[in-house]
Amino acid sequence: MRPFQTRFPFFRRIAHTAFLLVALGMAGLAFGAEPLRVVASFYPMYVMALNVVGDTPGVQVECMTESVTGCLHDYQLTPSNLKTLASADVFIANGAGMETFIEKAVKQAPHLKVIEASKGIKLVGGNPHIWVSIRGAMQETQNIAQGLAAIDPAHASSYEANAARYLARLEVLRREMHAALDALKQREIITFHEAFPYFADEFHLKIVGVVEREPGSEPSAGELAHTIQLVRKNKVKALFAEPQYPSKSAEIIRRETGVPVSILDPAVTGPKEPAKARDSYIKAMEANREAILKALRES
Repeated sequence: MRPFQTRFPFFRRIAHTAFLLVALGMAGLAFGAEPLRVVASFYPMYVMALNVVGDTPGVQVECMTESVTGCLHDYQLTPSNLKTLASADVFIANGAGMETFIEKAVKQAPHLKVIEASKGIKLVGGNPHIWVSIRGAMQETQNIAQGLAAIDPAHASSYEANAARYLARLEVLRREMHAALDALKQREIITFHEAFPYFADEFHLKIVGVVEREPGSEPSAGELAHTIQLVRKNKVKALFAEPQYPSKSAEIIRRETGVPVSILDPAVTGPKEPAKARDSYIKAMEANREAILKALRES
């Protein structure tokens, strides 16, 4: 006797159609699954997260703050920030005191899993600007990759592979920076924000003065006079302001000492589009290398 479905083609077609519908339904459920939403606190963390996540399927990366916000010193969460965090799964922060609002964020969104990129990294005087050195950026990238792999083990291999590729690029950059800067004889500089101790330590520069400890906090007349004395006493040939923190102080010091002001970028702002943002840190450091070479070679 022939099998039931062979004898009755109509039922065979029904069974086949039912199977396809079930398969498509299951695929639709998988396809429509909610993505893993990864939110970075500010631009440097956003850039690292983009490079670690790469094209991992089902994972979205966004920046909580605008890409022109800069460092989060004394930053206050906005209703929009809280809404973003409430719908996020993972929050990537620099830590080390940069985001003083982390406890509030977790309290508002207790489901949120937090990755602190600075975890386990030795701080210089409590300064949180670890990523400004390439070595620090590499350590923080590794921490982010490890954190995401622990939270989302299904994609651990993807995070690890993406991080390895980005770390290889950063290592090439680090070596190129050393090859260009290690031979400089003049190494004394003055900066206009306390963001560069890790960078200076990595490339053997000596910061003899910081004009503005925090952005938006103009130095007093006495502090400016002291800085001018430092420039003259140490024969400093390079003053470095930041593109994010324009300052009248730089012009005053330049006018009084004749020392030109150059730009040194802590890589805290940049393009928001992922394709451009992924490379923004490397491009900022390459520009820093050229700015330092120009300023100190001409001294």
